Amino acid sequence: MTHKRWFTPWLLVIPASLWLVVFNIWPAINTLILSFTNAKPLGGGRFTGLENYRRLLDDGQLVDALLNSVVYMIVCLPLLTFLPLLLAVLVEKKLRGIAFFRIAFYTPVIASAVVVAIIWQWLLDDRGLINGMAQRLGFLSEPLPFLTERWLLVFSAISLTVWKGLGYYMIIYMSALGNVGRELHEAAAVDGAGPVRRFFSITVPGVRNTMLLISLLISVYALRTFSELYILSGTTGGPGGEAMSLVMLIRLYGQGLTGQLGYASALSVLLFVITIGPMVVLARVSRRGA
Repeated sequence: MTHKRWFTPWLLVIPASLWLVVFNIWPAINTLILSFTNAKPLGGGRFTGLENYRRLLDDGQLVDALLNSVVYMIVCLPLLTFLPLLLAVLVEKKLRGIAFFRIAFYTPVIASAVVVAIIWQWLLDDRGLINGMAQRLGFLSEPLPFLTERWLLVFSAISLTVWKGLGYYMIIYMSALGNVGRELHEAAAVDGAGPVRRFFSITVPGVRNTMLLISLLISVYALRTFSELYILSGTTGGPGGEAMSLVMLIRLYGQGLTGQLGYASALSVLLFVITIGPMVVLARVSRRGA
């Protein structure tokens, strides 16, 4: 028999714990500390109390960025919660050639977000494929400013996020659908329930916990969106930066040798607090349904 030493479990835990402390916990604590200073990249800065947080109340760009991020979340949440479920229900059926559709729906997930955003940018440009085809077919007399008008830019980025995320959440739903008993569907069909009735009465309740998890993931991702808006807007956030997300605004203030690290840290703390909101709401919904 081999004798188990008391420190063996700790040897397995220490590497992960060090990684968590160095790359997660300490940066979070340091960001909180910096938010009370006027720190610069080349200087430690001095303690300024709540000055950075008072500045948040007068920042017009912050209002635009918050609105963009909240709208992003509100639109993405229902689309990426229900559309992947419908796809999962369709592709789980054992039909000839269904494997092709599973691969097709999942392909955008493995593609680089930056590469996909650049392709989307080419498609939505004033001289891109979509505007060009619409004008040739007579649907448009002049190109739509998908990449220069604030809300068209935001919704173009949302369409990219939805298109790229469908396959990912579809796979999660397919795993959850495997736990929904077939006998329930068969019994409901015998009682005369149609596909739509069975979907809302059996499938949706059966994957309820998975829907809550996916809703949480989508909410957090949407509030922290960056790549889509950054690439589609040509790194500017649209004319005047009106289409910036909150993460883009944090980058704007924190970048460069003269970056305002203290204020950027205060924005990061604000983003953290806002992100907690959907978690609390979904946790309460989960408890009520338990």
